[in-house]
Amino acid sequence: MAVSTLTGADADADVPEFEAPLLHDAVDGVVDHKGRPVIRSKSGGWRSASFIIGVEVAERFAYYGISSNLITYLTGPLGQSTATAAANVNAWSGTASLLPLLGAFIADSFLGRYRTIIIASLLYILGLGLLTISAVLPSVCQNTVKNVPCSSSQFQVIFFFFALYLVAVAQGGHKPCVQAFGADQFDSQDPKECKAKSSFFNWWYFSMCGGTLITLLILNYIQDNLNWGLGFGIPCVAMAIALVIFLLGSMTYRFSIKGDEKSPFLRIGHVFINAVRNWRTSPSAIALQEEARGTLPHLGSQQFKFLNKALLAPDGSKEYGTVSSMNEVEEAKAVLRLFPIWATCLVYAIVFAQSSTLFTKQGVTMDRSIGSSFDVPAATLQSFISLSIVLFIPIYDRILVPIARAITGKPSGITMLQRIGTGMFLSAISMAIAAIVERKRLETALEYGLIDMPKATVPMSVWWLVPQYLLFGIADVFTMVGLQEFFYDQVPNELKSIGLSLYLSIFGIGSFLSSFLISVIDKATGGYGQDGWFSDNLNRAHLDYFYWLLAGLSAIEIVAYLYFAKSYIYNKGNTV
Repeated sequence: MAVSTLTGADADADVPEFEAPLLHDAVDGVVDHKGRPVIRSKSGGWRSASFIIGVEVAERFAYYGISSNLITYLTGPLGQSTATAAANVNAWSGTASLLPLLGAFIADSFLGRYRTIIIASLLYILGLGLLTISAVLPSVCQNTVKNVPCSSSQFQVIFFFFALYLVAVAQGGHKPCVQAFGADQFDSQDPKECKAKSSFFNWWYFSMCGGTLITLLILNYIQDNLNWGLGFGIPCVAMAIALVIFLLGSMTYRFSIKGDEKSPFLRIGHVFINAVRNWRTSPSAIALQEEARGTLPHLGSQQFKFLNKALLAPDGSKEYGTVSSMNEVEEAKAVLRLFPIWATCLVYAIVFAQSSTLFTKQGVTMDRSIGSSFDVPAATLQSFISLSIVLFIPIYDRILVPIARAITGKPSGITMLQRIGTGMFLSAISMAIAAIVERKRLETALEYGLIDMPKATVPMSVWWLVPQYLLFGIADVFTMVGLQEFFYDQVPNELKSIGLSLYLSIFGIGSFLSSFLISVIDKATGGYGQDGWFSDNLNRAHLDYFYWLLAGLSAIEIVAYLYFAKSYIYNKGNTV
């Protein structure tokens, strides 16, 4: 610990000569798994990140092994309607995306990222194991007469959703910590490692999508054609192996030194509480108090000046002791500054939710045959999202970024907010394409007299859906990766897990909004015995109307985003 404070002659005097060269290679602010100072050449960097990326690949393999084909399981073995199943999928994925806020709080305030990852992985393995058992229950519970399933479906549903939400809890602890812990392995103060960290977010998403691609190509086929128990059991084994690999890398990891200050959650929470408590206090009282202390508010940021009221004592007096420090107020401002960007990305998250629900239901009705004996699982088409990401990220990182860097002079080529906005624009186009293709599918069903034959295959190739999936993937390279880097980079150092959980919460709220929107539209358009936009008979439904609605909302979102992005002030130093 003392290594980070020793410099120059003092360092050489206090350390034996044979250790001095190692001391100069030490990394400030981090320790190894035993609490000792770490040496740059023997810890962190891509060596450590590779172990961490490995566990993330397995986690995504497991998560998408459930989420990508969940709507098929709900409408199949569990017998739910299309609208109900889509709402349940969105509710579950929304919960899974919001729970990282709790996981980040536990990690940053109590357990640390390393321990949280281990505990979350164990919960993941337990949840996947229970999910596997729930999937084989129907085959265990059979009547002896006519081989008809017995009346234990209610127990099966309860058991299934218990296991499903246990996986969501595990993901809530896993997701915000793994990526932040991986980024922690790079020293921002070292030019070489700082550049590597910038690429880390690209290659992190590349590897993550590689795991997703394997899921969509292999697990979806197993689930649709072989056995759901096997389809859930394989991810369970994968997570167990990944946990072992993660533990093997423990001796190479860098662990941030945790200070003795109170939790960053509590610090920021107190700032807002104190500001509200003093909301009637005039700005002049703040100026007088800060002038007496020799620290004027104008030394901090000029945004969200109302939070400066947290600098005052509870009674608004001119005492020297303040409730919150300037540093704590600036931390709160840094988090609050993210909210407009967070809010204007919600429509993108609603659009994102459709690829694993309604797109999949579309594909089920179309011609999925390859040759004479093989049908492509509808959920497997999501692999084109991952495929386009895997193909495009190297192009972006190795070709587009250097070109943009030469033009703009920025290390990242374009700013994080420019990258996010580009993806939003592409996602709006993808929804317009999806609407046009769905209209073509409905016209084909009408032409061949299949309107009232929902189980018949519409003679239109499922490959018509590929463009919207590919565009989704390219949009993700811009927006998803941009959001990850933005919410990691623009929060104080102690809140990196929180930053990433805020990014994930966009998609949690977006999933809930998608579920709410589908439910409201289904009730509004499907009443009085009419076929609504989300009719179980998709040949009488109007998913194209819904896609056009999302395209319009995306256009409005982009306008609002551009307004807030233009006025955003970057927290370049990552500290306050």
